[in-house]
Amino acid sequence: MDNHIIHEPPATRIAAQVHIAALDDKIASIRTQIAAADLQRQTSRKPVDPNWFHRAKTALRYLQRERAELVQHMASLPRDKDALKDQIIAVLRERHDETSWAGVMDEAHRRLDRKVP
Repeated sequence: MDNHIIHEPPATRIAAQVHIAALDDKIASIRTQIAAADLQRQTSRKPVDPNWFHRAKTALRYLQRERAELVQHMASLPRDKDALKDQIIAVLRERHDETSWAGVMDEAHRRLDRKVP
């Protein structure tokens, strides 16, 4: 049995954010239905259908788990800023020979070391 709910995870952060927003809407809808059923139970003094309640809570857990996995997957996707940095490095790398590139890298490391406390 597959332990992961997301069968084909989104390839981009934007697609993941859209999917998370859709899941959030579904989760909110189920929570609203459960709350409405509880209010109905309180006013009518009749119990909520246990089969419906079980299905609703199961669906809610399923969606919450899918959302958690999607958030975890999204953390592994490159950010737009990282992709831009990768492209800048690729362009600059093409314009420098090995010696010049080594000098660029040395300077970058020196600047990075200065920011470390």
